[in-house]
Amino acid sequence: METPQTPYGQDPGYGQDPHQLYGPDPAHPSYPAYGTYVDSPPPPQSRVDARKIWSGGLMTAIVAALTAVAGVLLVRGVLGVAVFAPERDGAMGDASTGLLAGGAAVAALLATLLLHLLCLGTPQPGRFFSWIVTLATLVMVLLPFTTSVPLVTKVGTAAVYLAVGLTIGTLLTPVARGALRSR
Repeated sequence: METPQTPYGQDPGYGQDPHQLYGPDPAHPSYPAYGTYVDSPPPPQSRVDARKIWSGGLMTAIVAALTAVAGVLLVRGVLGVAVFAPERDGAMGDASTGLLAGGAAVAALLATLLLHLLCLGTPQPGRFFSWIVTLATLVMVLLPFTTSVPLVTKVGTAAVYLAVGLTIGTLLTPVARGALRSR
């Protein structure tokens, strides 16, 4: 075994200027030197603007409720499919239409809460939020097909749920990007 020429930690390079930590790579002399050492600032932390999230969520709740009402009007009034109420209750249905609109608004507000929590502690909150909303919408769309009502009613109900889910997802997903800002 050979005795080292210089003591450990004293070989060339360790005693150089602290502002020039790395020189040219001897194995690749055509590559430029690494340059001067610069203290890099810590990565920016993002801050959540709760006002933007909740104002976007409130507007989404209103749009989701109106989407539910418009969906019922289209399916019941235009297409003549009795969804969310017996056929004798007309194009707007009965109190179940109001419950559906209220449920859509509550779903949008719950999605806003979920989005806010994801923005507070999750990397890429928009991606997780999109997945969660997509899967929740899929569950709601498939739910009518587990009942014993006629197929046309199942399809009409699923279409209304799909419209509400798409509304919530497409309106709230960009809210996450707008509500995160760097410090």
